[in-house]
Amino acid sequence: MVTEGADWIAVDKPAGLLTHPTRPDGAPTLWDGLRALLAYELANRGQLSIITRLDRETSGLVLLALSSERARALGLAMQRGGIAKEYLAIVSGTPDWDDKTVDAPIVRQGEVRASKIWLKRCVDERGADARTEFRVAQRFVCRGRPMTLVRARPLTGRTHQIRVHLAHAGFPVVGDKIYGPREEAYLEFIETGWTPKLARELILPRHALHACALGFDDGRGRREISIGLAPDMEALCPGARPCGGASFGG
Repeated sequence: MVTEGADWIAVDKPAGLLTHPTRPDGAPTLWDGLRALLAYELANRGQLSIITRLDRETSGLVLLALSSERARALGLAMQRGGIAKEYLAIVSGTPDWDDKTVDAPIVRQGEVRASKIWLKRCVDERGADARTEFRVAQRFVCRGRPMTLVRARPLTGRTHQIRVHLAHAGFPVVGDKIYGPREEAYLEFIETGWTPKLARELILPRHALHACALGFDDGRGRREISIGLAPDMEALCPGARPCGGASFGG
């Protein structure tokens, strides 16, 4: 747990952990773990609601409400863009820009062209509006490859938005099996798991994306929460500067 208020908590989810049960295989989830940890509180407060969800491979801050009233308020805030979110991503290559806004609609790829992966998204004019602000935090070389630590602020909430927009800009997220060098890497991973071949190609066994900051109204005023990089990402770029907050300040 990172921090908490009267009727909400923010936790740091590790990469590889599902946020919420999605299949009946008994795999551990953040949801189940928190329900067990907060059993006494839930008996009195009565509810646990996930407000900001992360993919299994994405690490970082997840915001949860502990009452129906706070869940409703934060849910409405999400709908109107009142919860600011900031991420750190390690991408392949070196952008020639320091700041960039990608304004490019996103659609599920199978709806507009052939796709081997059902969940894959792509940029297409027929898609839903999607905008992301990017800022370079650090350029470096890792294992002989140029990489960049990028701060990302999504202004809309489309599936895979940051990863799709970075790949569209020519700088895919390190470790991304779907939007990285080749989508077949994802199919190979599903069939064989993590292999030395995939390790040489992708470097990191998960996509290097980390939710590092949140800004929201908790009913008592504006709250800003930030955390540092996940350990596996920090190992790729030691000495990385900390996240500057959900407003892109600092």
